[in-house]
Amino acid sequence: MTFYDDRETRSADERAASQLADLREQLIRARAAEGACNLDGPDLTSLSDLAAYPVLRKSDLSKWQKEKPPFGGFAVKNAAHVFQSPGPIYEPGGISHDWWRMGRFLHAAGIGADDIVHNCFGYHLTPAGMIFESGARAVGATVLPAGVGQTELQVRAAADIGTTAYAGTPDYLKVILDKAAEMGETLKITKAAVGGGALFPSLRQEYADRGITCLQSYATADLGNIAYESDAMEGMIVDEGVIVEIVTPGTGTPVAAGEVGEVVVTTLNPDYPLIRFATGDLSAVLPGQSPCGRTNMRIKGWMGRADQTTKIKGMFVRPEQVADLVAKHDEIIKARVIANREGEMDIMTVQVEASGGDKAAFEGSVASLLKLKGKVEIHAPDSLPKDGKVIDDQRVYD
Repeated sequence: MTFYDDRETRSADERAASQLADLREQLIRARAAEGACNLDGPDLTSLSDLAAYPVLRKSDLSKWQKEKPPFGGFAVKNAAHVFQSPGPIYEPGGISHDWWRMGRFLHAAGIGADDIVHNCFGYHLTPAGMIFESGARAVGATVLPAGVGQTELQVRAAADIGTTAYAGTPDYLKVILDKAAEMGETLKITKAAVGGGALFPSLRQEYADRGITCLQSYATADLGNIAYESDAMEGMIVDEGVIVEIVTPGTGTPVAAGEVGEVVVTTLNPDYPLIRFATGDLSAVLPGQSPCGRTNMRIKGWMGRADQTTKIKGMFVRPEQVADLVAKHDEIIKARVIANREGEMDIMTVQVEASGGDKAAFEGSVASLLKLKGKVEIHAPDSLPKDGKVIDDQRVYD
C-alpha cells in the first residue's frame, strides 16, 4: 500500500507536536487581522488548551460578513475565488496546490494519474466542483467538469472519453449508470469518491455489484476536507490539515471519549484561519487506528445535526440554554430536555445527571434559563444516554 505522504502514518506524539506548532502560527495569523474577534483564550501549551477558546458558528460568520464584506474581517490571503453558500455565507477559494486538501481522499479512493474523473459536483456559486477538481489535480488525474443535469450528454461524454472515476453526490452516479444502461452504453467507471449526502449501505452494495468501489468524504465549503474513508471502510480518518474536537452541542466542552457530540474543526490552512468552527454535525470518535495503516483519529461519520433547537409551549429551547443550566450548578454533570405531549398540551421534562443538589433550586433555574416551567428528574451520574442529544423531541403528530 502507498500513502499520500508520510504525515498519514505519524505517531500520535509527532502529530500533536506538529499540530500544536501550526496552531500557534494560525492563531497569530488570525489575531493579526483588522477585524479579528472571538479569539480570546490562553497560551497554548498543548492541543487540549484549544478547548478554552470560543466556538465559531455560521451565524457569527453571516453577521460579521454583513458588517465587513465579503469575509467578515478574517485574515484571508491568496483568494482566487469567492463562493456563496446558503445564508448567504461567502467563502474564499485558492488555486494553490490542493487548497481544500481533497487529494488525500482521492488517493485513498485509488484515484491517480491514470484516471479521468467525471466530476458531477456543482461549479455554480458553490465550491464543491472546484474542491474536487483541485484534489484530482493533486493526484494527477484528468477532469471532466460535468456538474449535474443533461444526463444523456453526461453518458455520451463518459463513454466517448472513457471516464474511469466518479466524483459527486452518492445518488447521482446511479442516475448516470441507469441512463447508460438505457442507452446501451457500458461505462468504464470503477471508482467513486462521493460526498454531500448519505451513502446508504444498499447503494454502496449496488455500486459494488456493478464493479465500482465507492468511498465517501466529509467536507464543507468553509473547511475543505475534514475526514474520509479508506479501503478499510472502518469509520472516517481525520484529515492531516485539521484538528477535530467532539463537543457537547451548544457548548465548546469536549465530550467523554466515544460519546456523540458536535463536530468542531480548526483548520490549519494559512490562507483562511478558522478556529474552532462548529459544523453543526454530530459524530463520535471511533477508538483505535484504521486497519489501512493511517494513524490519525477516526470519527464514525455523520450521525445527525447538532442544532436541536425545539419549540415547546410556543417558546424556543436551545442547546445553549441547557448548557447554561449545567454551568449554573456545580452538582449537575449533564442535562437533557425531553419534549412530549400530555393530551393536547406540550410538557417539558429536564433530566439531570447530578451528584446531589436541590431539586427545587434546579427547577428554579430551569424556569429562569429555559423560560419555561418543567419537571426535573435527577439521575445518577453516567446514566443518561450518550447519543449527543441535549434536546429530545418525543412528540408524535399524527
